Order: sequence, then C-alpha cells, then structure tokens
Amino acid sequence: MNILTNRIKMQAIKSVMPLSMRLFTAEATSAAPQYQNIIVEKKEGGVGFIQLNRPKALNALCDGLFQELHEALKNFEKDPEIGCVVLTGSEKAFAAGADIKEMKDKEYPQTYLIDMLSWWENIAKTRKPLIGAVNGYALGGGCELAMMCDILIAGKNAKFGQPEINLGTIPGMGGT
Repeated sequence: MNILTNRIKMQAIKSVMPLSMRLFTAEATSAAPQYQNIIVEKKEGGVGFIQLNRPKALNALCDGLFQELHEALKNFEKDPEIGCVVLTGSEKAFAAGADIKEMKDKEYPQTYLIDMLSWWENIAKTRKPLIGAVNGYALGGGCELAMMCDILIAGKNAKFGQPEINLGTIPGMGGT
C-alpha cells in the first residue's frame, strides 16, 4: 500500500510542475476519445490525468469543458487499471471560473431546462480519488472545482479566490 501511495503522491507532484520540466510516459491508445477543452492521458502506475486546456480563456469553465470532463472521469471510473485521477490546469490558471461569455445571455429558466449545474454533481460523484494539482489562478468556479477534489496540491504560484462575493453573490457550487 505504501508503494501505491508514494506513486500517487509523485504523480500528483509531477502534475504541479511545468510540463517542460516533467519526464513521464503516457500510454497512447488509438481508441481514446478526442477532446477540444481537455487533455486526457493514462499515466504509468494507474494514474488518470486530465488537464483543462482552454489557455486563451484561462481554462474558463464552459459547458463543453464540463461535458468532456464528465466523459473523461466516467471513462476512468470504468477502467480497472486506473486507481486515481489527477486534475490540473496550466501554470497560469487551474481555472479562472465560469465562462461568463457563455453565461451572460442565459436566464435562470434556461439554465434549469438544460440542467447546466448537473455537471458539478457528476464530478462530485466520482468514486476514484480525485487529486487536484493547482498552479496559478483557481477563481470562482475554478476554486470550487479544486475544492471538490479529494486531495489538493497547490504549487507555489497557486491563488485561490471567490471574486463573485464582490458582486454581492455567493459561490454557486459548494464554495460556501
């Protein structure tokens, strides 16, 4: 058990390091789904790896990203070779919060009908350990996503916050 724990810790720590400084092996599978908003890899030692990948938007949490994140987590849940999942962003931002451009024209009834907030619940139901590796900004929904992880490792440049409180609103998905 101690060897597995050490492997998980090392994989998580490596995930916090800049990509250019990491040495790792990833298993390539031809049948792996292709994603637009995340990078998914199966790492050595039974570790699933998901990196939020919307650099121009500082990994803002849009509906497409949540759909892909849910699908990747579901696939890792079904994979008996995966013991845990590391979730990370970029050096600049883990996730800068909700995608305001996507949300600005939506009213509550529309978000209710499309079940916009159910993605959060699906992530929270992940049974395999979810390790958050945070560098840069984790703001608003990004901070809440980080808090949903079972283990959270913060790099030296990690900054957590709930800026929505300055607008007189409360964190919507568990940051209270």
